[in-house]
Amino acid sequence: MTDDALHPPDLDALLSAHGLTAQAEGTGISAPLSRNVNLVGGLLGEVVAERHGAPMLELVEQLRLLCREASREDDPTKRDEAARIIAGQDLDTLLVVLRAFTTFFHLVNKAEQLEVARINRAREQTATPDHPRPESIADAVHDLVARGHGADDVHRFLAKLDIQPTLTAHPTEARRRSILLRQGDISTALERLTDPRLTPAEADALIAEIRNGIALLLATDEVRTRAVTVEDEVRHGLYFLATSIWRTVPQMHRDLRAALRARFGDAAVPAELPTFLRYRSWIGGDRDGNPGVTAAITRWTLAEHRQDALKLHRRALNDLRLLLSVSRNQARVPDALVTRAEALADAVDLPKARREQVAGEPYRLLLHAMMAALDRLIGGDESLAYRAADYVADLRLVRDGLTAGGLEGVARDGLLPEVLVQARTFGFHMAALDVRQHSRVHEAAVADLLRVAGVEPDYTRLDEEARQALLVRELRTPRPLRPHGAALGEEGAELLETLAVVREALAREPESIGCYIISMTSTVSDILEVLLLLKETGLWRMEGDEVRCPLDVVPLFETIADLDAAEERLQAMFTHPLYRAHLEARARDGAPFQEVMLGYSDSNKDGGYWMANWALHKAQGAIARVAKRNGVGVRLFHGRGGTVGRGGGRANQAILAMPPEAHNGGIRFTEQGEVISFRYALAAIARRHLEQIVHAQLVALAQPAAEVAFEGPTDDDAHRLMQRVADRSMAAYRALIEDPETWAFYTTATPIAHIAGLPLASRPISRKGVGELDFEGLRAIPWVFSWTQTRYTIPGWYGVGAGLGDAIDGGELDALRRMRGGWPFFKAVVSDARREMARARLPIARHYADLAAESGAPAEPHDRIAAEYARAEDALLRITGEDSLLADSPVIAQSIELRNPYTDVLNLTQIELMRRWRALDEDARASADGQLLRQALFVSINGIAGAMQSTG
Repeated sequence: MTDDALHPPDLDALLSAHGLTAQAEGTGISAPLSRNVNLVGGLLGEVVAERHGAPMLELVEQLRLLCREASREDDPTKRDEAARIIAGQDLDTLLVVLRAFTTFFHLVNKAEQLEVARINRAREQTATPDHPRPESIADAVHDLVARGHGADDVHRFLAKLDIQPTLTAHPTEARRRSILLRQGDISTALERLTDPRLTPAEADALIAEIRNGIALLLATDEVRTRAVTVEDEVRHGLYFLATSIWRTVPQMHRDLRAALRARFGDAAVPAELPTFLRYRSWIGGDRDGNPGVTAAITRWTLAEHRQDALKLHRRALNDLRLLLSVSRNQARVPDALVTRAEALADAVDLPKARREQVAGEPYRLLLHAMMAALDRLIGGDESLAYRAADYVADLRLVRDGLTAGGLEGVARDGLLPEVLVQARTFGFHMAALDVRQHSRVHEAAVADLLRVAGVEPDYTRLDEEARQALLVRELRTPRPLRPHGAALGEEGAELLETLAVVREALAREPESIGCYIISMTSTVSDILEVLLLLKETGLWRMEGDEVRCPLDVVPLFETIADLDAAEERLQAMFTHPLYRAHLEARARDGAPFQEVMLGYSDSNKDGGYWMANWALHKAQGAIARVAKRNGVGVRLFHGRGGTVGRGGGRANQAILAMPPEAHNGGIRFTEQGEVISFRYALAAIARRHLEQIVHAQLVALAQPAAEVAFEGPTDDDAHRLMQRVADRSMAAYRALIEDPETWAFYTTATPIAHIAGLPLASRPISRKGVGELDFEGLRAIPWVFSWTQTRYTIPGWYGVGAGLGDAIDGGELDALRRMRGGWPFFKAVVSDARREMARARLPIARHYADLAAESGAPAEPHDRIAAEYARAEDALLRITGEDSLLADSPVIAQSIELRNPYTDVLNLTQIELMRRWRALDEDARASADGQLLRQALFVSINGIAGAMQSTG
């Protein structure tokens, strides 16, 4: 970013150079990025002036410059002057200001993504097998070879890889899909502008296209005018699955094949690599706390997934049909392929005219028959029983036939292997759908069933031992519990209907369902209750001493207490005879992992930043050890959010920082909210994200545990110190949030009341309903979102000062420095805290505190937060030996510095709007003017989310 980004561009320069002069010197920002930011900023300024007049642009510039000078000169009076100017504007004017700055950040964020893609492409152009691009798949293979591993070793590591990103619909995506599409159009045009072959006329046309895109952005509502439905969220997730993800997964396979070929030769590249990357989704299946996710919605979601996958495969087959013009007169075609083509053509009643059209071209005959089979499925005709496994087998027959016929290159490279990868990865289900529900709901449903069956009048009164005994007895009893026609409670009936939908889906396409996740798992009975519900719906049964079940059951540990108890609870599960039989049944069916999910959001909200990270790290190691002790494979499922306060940050670094014993090749992690659009809106960014994950997994698999410092049994001193830091940090955090003054401050200083009404997602922000906001009921996502809006960002650092400061005061500075130098986990936690603190902005937060004081809230929480910030900053700088929080990340530091003046304007405007809203009575709020003010508040929330590049 540059400081002149909102000035209208020099049109002569645009015409001659197809972009503004970079003006990058001294900013720390590259010339290409600076040029793009200047271009979009200048065009934005033109559009604002054209639509609203030159005085409006002058106001926008005046506010930005005042906030910039306040920062540069450390002069808060300039910021106060900007606030006074904002207070003197009418609502229509403030809306234009908000939209201008919000649009600017949307454009800048796209420009930064394009810059990441450009840098990676430039690095790839100069990379060699001995000097590969950092954190690429080729770099991982190079690292393995450097460690002495040959081709067989690398293939052994690849066979262990099982990476499953999981899309979720948590309410953190503040942008509408319409906005995302406009941004995508603009970024495409910006990328095309870099083509040196463009003529001046073509460059002019692209600049006009960008300008028009910006005008459309300003003419589009940033915030939805209606509540978001689950269907909206499903379509949103499918959009990314069907576009960038669909294209990028085959790219991962191409990259890996190229790396193997470059290092080991053609002989080391198999016809097929393992399916090391697959996707899952919670959208439409996660019903925990979301009454909008019903059995009917889950059935509809599965159908939408299936339709999208079938249509994409149908399109791919048509492309293959056009490509494979292979004649029996020119190449040998195996008899098996000819026989299959004719048989499938008969099965789908392929018209005679079509057969005659491709006479002598058996590949095209088979592809036409496959297309006809998919057409039937798309139309809802399941009578053919053509499954994804059949589709993959037919594609393999085509590949093997081409190889046998002397067309090895066509079989090995290009479209066919790409289509085969997509078939194996996405099947006919696109992404396996998980189902999640809270253990409380399962308990109530089981109690209902036992009551109507006359088995137990009040299951909830039983202790854990009695519950387990009763559940085991019923699981071993073949008869169902529910008498015909017996009424159940609403939640229980809905849950059984959902499981019936799951049973139907598994029968149609076994890969369409992922697993069943139990929120707040605390006892063995929580697991057995779900098994009983599965049994009731025909998904679980015993045949003698053997279990039959097509579904994995996954415990979710979320609070600090849950994480600390994870090892003990899993030991009880793994040694329970009936659950052990269930695990053995799943292993026989090819499911070698017991999946265990870890909740990053709730653990942070419960224990604060440092304790949550330490509890999660300990739990990962403990889970791996208890699983190994019991001979059970385990896959960790990381419920990470977008922000540092919810486990965000660079996923590859988080993987490398895991305990060594937790590295077994299998991993799942959530892709939530705005993270999905950030990582998957551009194919180049999607590729970079996924290759970093694959790189980290391969490197971690090959790294001997003994090489990871501070993770061995002799490192008890470091672990004890870490525990003391975590305990002290959590005590400071809990003291803050348990102080009644903090909640009063939070509800008046932050826009949480307005976030509660923002149509971001179908899931309510509170477990108790919007009208009953309290700390316990509030979900972690809006908790983080609101602190981010006010620039406090405390979920990402609060308590660090108390924990590390006390340790330093106790003489542990040298030990902490050694830990940062040699322990990847400690270094990652310190790094994330520094970055999140650098994103905080207490001078702006002070204005929110003043607003709270106007409403009678105490000022002490702000002073407490500021004091903890100062102590945390001091401790982190002493440990790192640096003079600023981001001394080792100058580009990020410069980006934050250049963004701040623009973001400050948004914050000051939001504060003024909150002040005006509080001055209205209920009737005034319900009026047309009140609703316009409410809409302006929503726009301010959206704008700050874009500026901070995060919500929750």
